[in-house]
Amino acid sequence: MTKVIGVRFRTAGKIYFFSPGPYLIKKGDHVIVETARGVEYGTVVGEPREVDDSEVVKPLKTVLRTASTKDDEQEKANKEKEKEAFKICLEKIKKHNLEMKLIDAEYTFDNNKILFYFTADGRIDFRELVKDLAAVFKTRIELRQIGVRDETKIIGGYGICGRPLCCHSYLSDFVPVSIKMAKEQSLSLNPTKISGVCGRLMCCLKNEEDVYEELNRKMPGVGDFCRAKDGLEGEVSSVNILRQTVKILVDVDDEKEVHEYKLDELEFIKKKQKKKNNNNNNKKNPQEDEEMRELEKLEKIEKQEGKSKLGDN
Repeated sequence: MTKVIGVRFRTAGKIYFFSPGPYLIKKGDHVIVETARGVEYGTVVGEPREVDDSEVVKPLKTVLRTASTKDDEQEKANKEKEKEAFKICLEKIKKHNLEMKLIDAEYTFDNNKILFYFTADGRIDFRELVKDLAAVFKTRIELRQIGVRDETKIIGGYGICGRPLCCHSYLSDFVPVSIKMAKEQSLSLNPTKISGVCGRLMCCLKNEEDVYEELNRKMPGVGDFCRAKDGLEGEVSSVNILRQTVKILVDVDDEKEVHEYKLDELEFIKKKQKKKNNNNNNKKNPQEDEEMRELEKLEKIEKQEGKSKLGDN
């Protein structure tokens, strides 16, 4: 077991492990640590704890020191300098006529490097831009191309739920999201309704996926045949996953009626048999086809973009 503390370098950023060393560190403290990018100023997000050696990337670096008042002032000054660096970079991008959208500028704590995050449709030749920026700032310059999800994570905003975006407020890593999750939760497959501000499938589809999978495992499907405790039999017309209720179409006095039952009041008889496609009975809705193609396109793009490119410390 190894004693570690978790440190973040940006809001809702990844958590990195460091050894607290001889320092008494508690949650909320600011610390100075050495990372792959140089000396950085971070925030402790948890009390020191013991973790298994397999969870730690070796060698585990030790905290250089707890942040002093002077360190806090330098970090504040860096934030002001980042605003100025952002403006200058925008001017240089315009000067070189580059088709790229600048998202953020970030100084390392020791001012050894400035990182500029941007989005673009394709590859950008920014070698001349880097030379110009290096001449202005007299330090190392790094331009990093990020995806639209990372862009939204940095900028922030509000989702259709009215709450701050998950990725900007608490979500450290982007989780894989698929169309299957929307189907599992019986959501509309209209891309505009299950896509986030970034234009990708909403991260929150993953939040309740495990619960829905467990509930759906017990439920019959629409078209299946069930027998109720009162002896009536019929075809399942709809299900309510959260309430765990089922509506079945039954014959009563030669008339069709819809009766609702709790799941534990039903006995499964047989599953609906899939019919072969035929041109007359299985005509697809062109709008639904278009929505599915759009969703599949989004899912494919997400897989290609891969993981977040922010905060590689």
